[in-house]
Amino acid sequence: MHATPFDPARRAALAGCVGGAALALLGRPALAQAWPAKPLRLLLGYTPGGAADVTAREVATPLGKTLGQPLVIDYKPGASGTIAGAEIARAAPDGYTLGLLDNAPLTIVPAMRNAGYDPLAAFTPIAMVSQLPQLLVAPPSAGVNSVRELIDAMRRQPGRLSYASGGSGSVGHLAAELFKSRTGTFAVHVPYRGGAPAITALLAGDVQFAFLTPSATAPFIASGRLKALGVSSLTRVGSLPNVPTIAESGVPDFDAPGWFALLGPAGMPEPVVAALRKAVAETLATPAMATRLEALGQTVAPARAEVRQTIAAELATWKKLIAERKIVVDG
Repeated sequence: MHATPFDPARRAALAGCVGGAALALLGRPALAQAWPAKPLRLLLGYTPGGAADVTAREVATPLGKTLGQPLVIDYKPGASGTIAGAEIARAAPDGYTLGLLDNAPLTIVPAMRNAGYDPLAAFTPIAMVSQLPQLLVAPPSAGVNSVRELIDAMRRQPGRLSYASGGSGSVGHLAAELFKSRTGTFAVHVPYRGGAPAITALLAGDVQFAFLTPSATAPFIASGRLKALGVSSLTRVGSLPNVPTIAESGVPDFDAPGWFALLGPAGMPEPVVAALRKAVAETLATPAMATRLEALGQTVAPARAEVRQTIAAELATWKKLIAERKIVVDG
């Protein structure tokens, strides 16, 4: 038997093969520990108990099961959701900090003032989750039974009617201003500190109409103390199928719903974003989720709804409306 001559090049090549195999084996545990390897943090811009909190809880549990890691809700209330928005924008884009945000911190506040971030550049848009239509409601004392009758009443006596909102800059406030703009009417804005006092004012006859959520107004509509005149989105509310949309009622293309979207900080890895989008789509596609959201006065967001396009289009709409109507945020 002849000894094989020493060949440095051959030895180097063999060493490379062995090293590559070792790295491949070492890489398998790393792949097994791929995202998500720990719980995810889900930021909300509001306090526990509100629409954002209830929606987050309904979505987070099944979404966590699909991902294999829980979503832990972290409340960062204040400044119309922009405190949470700013913290999401500053977070590491590793897929472990997400936010469930509504239009206020993404399109309304940024349309009025500097929110501390660019809503189109500071986030990675992941998926629209749900729409939260507003109901145009009025007490029987207002003497109107339809959207058309309300428009006619405002045209007959400009400025005699007033409307409530849950605060300057709220979705209900801007929906009413858009309604006035599209119908060429005028009514006085009376802002309150939330939906509950706005409803109290409606029931007392202090104001004649308001745009408020279905969940907040449902018991008063059921008892006949408020009338639902129209829906602010392009689709009807499942729990009130006989209430037409405002667009159906003679105000073409009127669309001013609230909504919730899942976002992360800018720069998230595309595989993580793709995994999140797939998991959200699977979660929202279940009949149980549609039923739970409907009970909250919401609807599952359309499957093809794009977060970035929605933000951009709505931001442009609100900026134009705010400039035209000289809307300011109180305080």
